[in-house]
Amino acid sequence: CRDLPLATAQEAPTSPPQGFITEPGAIERAVIFADRHITNGDVTNGFYVDAWNMIPGAGWISAGPGYRQWYKKDQVFVGGSAAISSRGYKAAQGRFELPRLARSRLAVGSQFRWQHYRAVDFYGEGPDTHESNRSEYDLRSTNVVGYATLRAREWMGITGLIGWLQPSRPSNQPTFVHSELSATVDTRDFPGHPTRGGLARAAMSDYSDRDAAAFSFRRYDVEAAHFIPVAGARVVVAAHGWLAATDTDEGRVVPFYLQPSLGGHNSLRSYADYRFHDRHLLLFNVEARIAMMTHVDAAVFVDAGNVAARASDLDLDKRSYGAGLRLHNGRQTFARFDIAQGGEGWQVLFRLTDPLNLSRLSRRTATVPFVP
Repeated sequence: CRDLPLATAQEAPTSPPQGFITEPGAIERAVIFADRHITNGDVTNGFYVDAWNMIPGAGWISAGPGYRQWYKKDQVFVGGSAAISSRGYKAAQGRFELPRLARSRLAVGSQFRWQHYRAVDFYGEGPDTHESNRSEYDLRSTNVVGYATLRAREWMGITGLIGWLQPSRPSNQPTFVHSELSATVDTRDFPGHPTRGGLARAAMSDYSDRDAAAFSFRRYDVEAAHFIPVAGARVVVAAHGWLAATDTDEGRVVPFYLQPSLGGHNSLRSYADYRFHDRHLLLFNVEARIAMMTHVDAAVFVDAGNVAARASDLDLDKRSYGAGLRLHNGRQTFARFDIAQGGEGWQVLFRLTDPLNLSRLSRRTATVPFVP
């Protein structure tokens, strides 16, 4: 099994802990099928189904063809994919990487991404907007980046990237040169279904408006999560926190589609996707997962956070409470079903990923729009 270029090296696959209830054979067969045919990651050669290449709001499912190949004894990686979602969102990407330079301590690569997202929701700026303010905008963008990751240790990486971002919709948007420097410590056993360990990430990003400089800004992110196994991992308690702050020179603004936002299936689960936008965000999630069966967990969770124009005004006034189910093997969550309740009612969610397997930890291109 090849090491993933920019992820923690995983242990050999293990079986999940025995659940409290005897598992029907149909569930075990479904997990075996998903493990063989709905696998995620870069470790296998050939064609695959890309079902993870979309942002929140794209619909409950997306899919499309993908192809990846390793060459020169796993020293060269080439891959690409395209997908369309149930709401008509479209995305395509290609990546070239040299992952094993300097005795596998340095990875260098480039990635291209094109996307067209129809009818992205926007409710206005600030924490006090109303649901009735909902509007939609059409977003198209092209992004090309070059990046490098240095691994000081197997569990620690420092990544730098520089890229060119061209939004063609909404209309009259500037071209950006964007850059980022980040440091990540990741000791999770399996990022797709963690049962122990933790992660911490700090990042500084710069978006330079190359047209009129009116939309140039900087963003700072600090994020951490920890997973605590109890009773032989039959119960796992997960805690996650995230602070994102933006900064501009006087007279400049952050484009609304790049402002920090909260709401949706991996932040405030009782609120709609992108429900709140502003210059800064604060988020905490706590989730307890109980192994009801070998491959099925029950979960209860609390989400709390908010956005604000000033960092000093951040609080945890927006909250979600809920419960759900997780279908998984020993290393990856294949599906989850959540029901959440909060200040604006109930939300029912179905997704194909773990709620705390955060795409920003591995994604190289700029995330447009900002995805919580």
